[in-house]
Amino acid sequence: MSLDPAYLEYPHRREGYDHSLYEWSAIHQRPPVRWPEGKSVAVFLCVTLEWFPILPDGPFKAPGHMVTPYPDYRHYTVRDYGNRVAVWRMLDAFAKAGVTASFAVNAAVAERYPKLVEAVQQGGHEIIAHSTDMNGTIDSSLGEEAERALVADALGRLEAATGEMPKGWLSIARSQSWRTLDLLAEHGLEYCCDWVNDELPYRFANGVVDLPLSAELSDRTIIAAQQHSAEAWGEMMRDAFGFLSREAAAQGSARLLPMELTPYIIGQPFRIAALESLLADLAARPEAWFASGSAITENWTSQQ
Repeated sequence: MSLDPAYLEYPHRREGYDHSLYEWSAIHQRPPVRWPEGKSVAVFLCVTLEWFPILPDGPFKAPGHMVTPYPDYRHYTVRDYGNRVAVWRMLDAFAKAGVTASFAVNAAVAERYPKLVEAVQQGGHEIIAHSTDMNGTIDSSLGEEAERALVADALGRLEAATGEMPKGWLSIARSQSWRTLDLLAEHGLEYCCDWVNDELPYRFANGVVDLPLSAELSDRTIIAAQQHSAEAWGEMMRDAFGFLSREAAAQGSARLLPMELTPYIIGQPFRIAALESLLADLAARPEAWFASGSAITENWTSQQ
């Protein structure tokens, strides 16, 4: 079977990527990055606070969620457990370990649970935008004006509910359209967490910074999808930290360890101890810098 000549004539084909969203680079060939106080591994805890609406027109649309008979109150309440019960354990765990996190919050959560928002802010944690609710997905089938309105709606409602305009954005299922990055820049957002192809921040051509939030390291992937125990998840995070710390020392440049945490998964009573143990362990390591997404992004930006 011969190759279609059009394959070689693809107008965007060139060295690196077939797009101009950002420049290609290998992590070990970039200028070295340093975190504050000589720390070598920035630990980015990102907690997702999600609202799954019950609508009359069918089940939740977010990818990977609830393709079941409707209304599915069993799965709905499992997820609502995260906001009612589990996240409060996580806030206690963060306070006990003395660590800072970012909370990716649906606008609907901020409006419905003001005491939760207050507790997050009083704990010194950052709130970033996580769309309007778990049906607020983005892809290229969404028209430009509809997507612009979705981003504006999420940010406006979060600012009204929290008193602060978010600096960061995490899309539902990390899904974007071809225009999402420009719309995030248009609305003044400084960084997003949707692109997962690095272990340091990098900058898109339009100025927005990507703070990679690895799906492979999330509790949803490891515990819920791959069916590992919480203790095994904790050991994987320790292994990842150890490797990144050694690599940073060998290459003379810092690294980023992101952890996406889902309250209704890791905050269960038979799992929360694994999180507490992990936080205590990593917080005691001299290489670890626990920081919000904004702090990491700002520190990295100052070195560019």
